[in-house]
Amino acid sequence: MNLNLTGKSALVCGSTQGLGKASAVELALLGASVVLMARNEQSLQKTQSELDTSKGQKHSFIVADFSDVKQVGERVNEFVKKNPPVHILVNNTGGPPGGPIVDAALKEFVDAFSAHLLCNHILTQAVVPGMKAEYYGRIINIISTSVKQPIAGLGVSNTIRGAVASWAKTLAGELAPFGITVNNVLPGMTKTGRLDALIKSKSETSGKSIEQITNEMIAEIPAGRFAMPEEFGAVVAFLATPAASYINGINLPVDGGRTLSL
Repeated sequence: MNLNLTGKSALVCGSTQGLGKASAVELALLGASVVLMARNEQSLQKTQSELDTSKGQKHSFIVADFSDVKQVGERVNEFVKKNPPVHILVNNTGGPPGGPIVDAALKEFVDAFSAHLLCNHILTQAVVPGMKAEYYGRIINIISTSVKQPIAGLGVSNTIRGAVASWAKTLAGELAPFGITVNNVLPGMTKTGRLDALIKSKSETSGKSIEQITNEMIAEIPAGRFAMPEEFGAVVAFLATPAASYINGINLPVDGGRTLSL
């Protein structure tokens, strides 16, 4: 099985923490040169220094804020013009704030649509010409299990994630003839800062202790535990490899069996 990414370049968004960072780490371990992308330059420098370089990789980073669509486009296009082709794109950014959908302000939908779908699209347009030229491309979108089963209290997120999933499925069909696959990876409850914040919020809203909320959430997971970030990152890295060349247009949950739908 060919899991070797030596000589491949991977652009990983939201890669200084959580699932994005875990994905970047695993891609580097398989030999990819990783281009980190996030808004905090100091965090980018720190993460870059932590990536594996044992296979001669040269890692780099792009500073961009996903709340500024124009800036994201300018920065990625500037990078692509000056550097070798990007073979792997991992689209990822922080999820919208929680809350009932009926209470959501219109601006919340617009902001989330811009940060997720529009930025994904801009990044994809920037790297696809290079992928076509190399006849090798992997576009991997980190979204949510809500595309299979809406998550209570995440109204805006449920809506926007569904839009990203449909965009990706359409793209998968268009790009497959060029050796490019497009897949969505759906994280379940994973031990990240976002999960900690969600547990804290539920605790404050319900009056229950953090321990109670944690235990209730774990009880919903057949595996009986939260995932570790590196378990999720390993799935992203696999989908980026030559071994995954015939996997295209899917929504892949990494959730310990929590999602009830097929």
